[in-house]
Amino acid sequence: MQLIKSIWRTLTRPAVHYSLGFLTVGGFVAGIIFWGGFNTALEMTNTEEFCVSCHEMRNNVFEELKPTIHYSNRSGVRASCPDCHVPHNWTDKIARKMQASKEVWGKIFGTINTPEKFEAKRRELAEHEWARLKANDSLECRNCHEFDSMDFTLQAGRAAKQHSTALASGEKTCIDCHKGIAHQLPDMTGVEGWH
Repeated sequence: MQLIKSIWRTLTRPAVHYSLGFLTVGGFVAGIIFWGGFNTALEMTNTEEFCVSCHEMRNNVFEELKPTIHYSNRSGVRASCPDCHVPHNWTDKIARKMQASKEVWGKIFGTINTPEKFEAKRRELAEHEWARLKANDSLECRNCHEFDSMDFTLQAGRAAKQHSTALASGEKTCIDCHKGIAHQLPDMTGVEGWH
């Protein structure tokens, strides 16, 4: 009981201008407001509308996505930019957002603001994304496509063979075979094993 009284006195005793209790509650409320604002901003930047709000994305890679099965298909299930380019796990998402700050820097300084500049950097940009997907075992692909849910009997012969081999070996990940699945490939001249 004495401990509780001591804590209560400390919390209610004025600290120069405000009590420790007021500062604690105020800090807690400010933290909630900051966290809410931060999370709201994070989610706003995690939408397709945000991604295509700059003409570099809208006029280049978004136009390439439209004729693909990831944009329009018989079932109506559609992948948006963040589905493929932003991890769902919160800590991975934050790391990706920090990485994406370089892309904002590129937007500000116009490194890909014309189709010609974009084409000149396409291979570099693609290789960065392929390396990221390779490093995380194509996590964003696996959020929708799971080997365990695949019915190999319904796949074309070559696809079934490749998928079952990849599943059995565990050495390959989606991006090893599916480069260019949603966007045009860059010039692959000189890339070993590419045909």
